[in-house]
Parts: sequence; C-alpha cells; structure tokens
Amino acid sequence: MSRPALVEPGPPLTRDQVARYARHLLIPDVGEVGQRRLCASRVAVLGAGGLGSPALLYLAAAGVGTIAVIDPDVVDVSNLQRQVVHGVDDVGRLKVDSAADTIAQVNPLVEVVRQPVRVDASNALELLAGYDLVVDGTDNFATRYLVNDACVLLGVPYVWGSVFRFDGQVSVFWGRSGPDGAQEFPCYRCLFPEPPPAGSVPSCAEGGVLGVLCASVGAAQGTEAVKLLTGIGEPLLGRLMVHDALRATWRELTVRPDPDCAVCGPDATITRQLGLPDYEVFCGLPSVGEPAATSTPGSASSPDEVSALELARMLADDTSGLVLVDVREPGERAIVSIPGAVPVLRSTFDSGEAFDVIPFDRPVVLHCRSGARSATALELLRAAGHPDARHLAGGVLAWVEQVDPSLPTY
Repeated sequence: MSRPALVEPGPPLTRDQVARYARHLLIPDVGEVGQRRLCASRVAVLGAGGLGSPALLYLAAAGVGTIAVIDPDVVDVSNLQRQVVHGVDDVGRLKVDSAADTIAQVNPLVEVVRQPVRVDASNALELLAGYDLVVDGTDNFATRYLVNDACVLLGVPYVWGSVFRFDGQVSVFWGRSGPDGAQEFPCYRCLFPEPPPAGSVPSCAEGGVLGVLCASVGAAQGTEAVKLLTGIGEPLLGRLMVHDALRATWRELTVRPDPDCAVCGPDATITRQLGLPDYEVFCGLPSVGEPAATSTPGSASSPDEVSALELARMLADDTSGLVLVDVREPGERAIVSIPGAVPVLRSTFDSGEAFDVIPFDRPVVLHCRSGARSATALELLRAAGHPDARHLAGGVLAWVEQVDPSLPTY
C-alpha cells in the first residue's frame, strides 16, 4: 500500500528542470508533482562508501533538492573497487569533498551539505534533524543502532542496507505509533533487539564484498527513498529483502514491531528526555584498549596492548619465547601477514578450540587487521586463564605503517 508522500511539492519546475527530469515527468506515478516533491526534499546519507556511492549518485540524478553527506573518512585506494562516487585522483581527499564534487558533475542543481564528522550519541540528533529521511550506508552495528534510535526519536524513516561478500539486505525502518497509539511499523531494534557478540561478524574490510553487489543494494535504498519522498509504490516497511548475488535471487521476509522494543515500544527506555545511550558499550566493543588508529608509533595505549615496534623487538629476541597469533581469515592472511604468526581463527575463541592450540606456558600476542577482533579474542583468552597475553595495537595495519611499509594493506 502506498504511503502519503513525505514532502510537499516545491515551486513549479523551471524550463531547465523540465528538460533534465523529463523521463520522470513521463511516468504517471511521478509526474510533475512528484518531481517537485523530490526537488523540495532533504535527505541525509550516512557514509559515502560502497552503499552510499550509488545511493548518492541516483538521488542526485533524481533531483533530490538537498543531500547531506556524512562521513569522516578519506578516500583510500582500496575503496575504489566499489565506492564509485570516488576516483583515483580523490585518494587522500575527504570523502565528503570527493562525493560533493561528483554530485556537482551529475546534477549541479542539488545542494550538498558536507559533514566530515563521525556520528555518535552526542551529535546524531542534531546532525539528522531537519531531513525527511536517512539513508544508511555504514557498516558497523554500533552506528546502525545509533542511527535507528535517532531516526525513531526524530520521527523519520530509516532506509537501511547491508552487504557482505555476496549477500545483501535492504529494508525501511520507521518505528512509530499509528493513530490508535499502537506500533505501526518496526524499527531496526525490532528486527535485531541485541547485537551479535563483538568481533563475531567481520566487516567488509575484514571479510570482503563483491563490488557490484553494493550497486544492487545501494540502488535499492535509493529506490525506497524516492518512493517514500513522493508517496508512490509500496515501501519496504515491515519487509526485509535479502539478496543472494551468486544465485541472483531476492527473497522477502516479514518484520513485525516488537512490543518490548527499547526505543519504539510502548515502554521505551530510550527517549529524547533520557538521551541516546553509549552504543559501543551496548555492542560489547572491547574494553581492553582502543583500535590501532589511536596508537602512536612506538607506543601502546594500554597495558593490554603492544605496539608494532615493541612487537618487532620481541620477535627479534630469540629468548622471549613469544607466540604471535593471527586471528584473521585465510583471505586476509593471503594479502599480508606478519612473519612467524600462527593462524588461529577468531571464531575458534568463541567455541574454545583456540585454547587447545595456544600454549598457556608462553607469552602470547594476538593480532588482527586493526585491533578490534584481537581485543575481543584477548578477553576470551584471559577468561580461559592465560596468564601472559596481549594484543597488537592497530593490528597488521600498524605493523605495515611502523615496521615494514613495503607490505600491502587492505
């Protein structure tokens, strides 16, 4: 069933706009009024990456009047395999600047709001206020819960997508009450009340993603945004689409509101008055130090960590007895490895199999790509009783930066 359009029509189209959007005007369901709605709409896109790239390009081409691009990162060469809003010349630039320049080439009539900031509980409501809907292209659970909760409190739809390797998912969450006070549509928390254990689900940076899959899911997100803004079609409210790129299939799952939902249920514990909670704590992110990027060369930020330079010294000492354990996936190790590291998959720490392989009578240093998975593995190893275990601050990325820059990164 179609929903009322989110946006009232803007002023009559100019001659140039009629020429630009003519193929929309020919569609009876869109027409001139629908295009005027698009031109008057305001959309916030979180992440100018794999999903954000196609969404940004098509929303801009469609004539969305104002688009906020929210992303604190800079373009890396590894992004170019899927993040089509950026090019080779953009490597090292802020993604918001690169995306804004590309959007200007696609449609100079679009106003781009550049927000090179990391969204968190302290700024989410302010950053997203005033937009008609939010398109989420982020790839971590803490941000997804944060953005969902902020959208519920702001009363705007949350167009969500996710990709991993060959699989994609897309839905529209809009946790709100109907005229009778009952929950009308589910939110992200209704589908996933609790996050998975920290480190148990690899990110795209750790597990990989087929580049063209991002186009399928990101374009589907853009389609849902256009439908909601103009009030056409049947949005994915209460429905989750699951895409298998290898089998070329889409299947639909029903999602229902959760009466016990912490943010959109009748007894919600997350409210504007109480403020947004700490999402890193909620998602169980490790308490043993921060991921690498916070570490300075030659030092570690907590007693639970070793720096890359310290690890190099330890490995060079034949008397240390150190065992270096690589908890990454085989594909990651094939790209780059620290010499002498013993492979022990992160998942085997959850099952306990790792503890039959790792010696408990020798010092151990765990490492992954950037420090997050090794930190959670360290907590499990210590809980199993290991007396002398730490992990590498910054993972193999820090090793390449500080010890052996000749090695590749990913």
